[in-house]
Amino acid sequence: MKGLFDRLSQEDFEEQHLSAWGCKSRESRGREKGEIPCSLRTSFQRDRDRILHTKAFRRLKHKTQVFIAPFGDHYRTRLTHTLEVAQVARTIARALRLNEDLTEAIALGHDLGHTPFGHAGEEALVEIHPGGFQHNEQSLRVVEKLEGGEGLNLTWEVRDGILNHSEDRAQDYPHTLEGESVRIADYIAYVNHDIDDAIRAGIIKGRELPPESLKVLGISCRERIDTLIRDVVKTSWGSSHLRISEEILEVFHKLKGFMYRKVYLSPILTKEAKKARRIIKDLYNLYLENVDLLPISLKKSPEEKEIRRIVVDYIAGMTDQYALNVYKEYFFPKGW
Repeated sequence: MKGLFDRLSQEDFEEQHLSAWGCKSRESRGREKGEIPCSLRTSFQRDRDRILHTKAFRRLKHKTQVFIAPFGDHYRTRLTHTLEVAQVARTIARALRLNEDLTEAIALGHDLGHTPFGHAGEEALVEIHPGGFQHNEQSLRVVEKLEGGEGLNLTWEVRDGILNHSEDRAQDYPHTLEGESVRIADYIAYVNHDIDDAIRAGIIKGRELPPESLKVLGISCRERIDTLIRDVVKTSWGSSHLRISEEILEVFHKLKGFMYRKVYLSPILTKEAKKARRIIKDLYNLYLENVDLLPISLKKSPEEKEIRRIVVDYIAGMTDQYALNVYKEYFFPKGW
């Protein structure tokens, strides 16, 4: 009978089978608060499980990816996006013999701080909040401070991957290849599933997609994702960083450029995004002027700076429908 595959056995397995670039859980920089290790799970497995059981994670199923408050059952939400990123990142990590548990933990937590109404909500807070707003920083804040009232006490590697997952932060790169795999998987996933949703919504037709991109990457969503994953693995093998080959990156950028022109900046989405930004701004001002409307658990300080931070935390945690319901309650006239 084989021995129990407990934490120590799994840590030994990582030492023996992960690549030189893989992050071993035994070598983690640890947590801000010391804890007694679990007898069965590695530190990264515990982090993954903690994220999975949070309220912030469950709320992702009611947050917009691109199409605001969709009624259709098959449009992506922030939750399905997160799961797709986790799948792509884990496939890359496994092929490159990186730490899948660390990869999955980062992927599951990377968008916990996203606002309602997708990037439209984020843009509104950037415009109106003096401290600005970045969803990756808010995701880190969720796991470090907000969830459960005191944060999740995650390992340094998971928090680093969550903070530095966004391609918009070109100057800040993850310090692990597992973090890099989530960053590149996020890029691969959202462009391809946004194409799928845009076709479903009738904003574009499949035949409009750049033919040179389809010729290289593939016609279907699954073909394109498969091509991109294989390219990342092939190009990155034996390297200290992950990357996409120049040939594939060029045609992928054309596909992304097409999406910005025809979908993200399309009149119909721009119109709806403008409405969403107005809702977020109105709610922000409402709570600043009426602090008593905030939940009792959040009203911790009378200082204006702290109140602004609390208001941002509260709004960023809302789902699309909750934000709409609150807006209707306070801004729509009530019938008699």
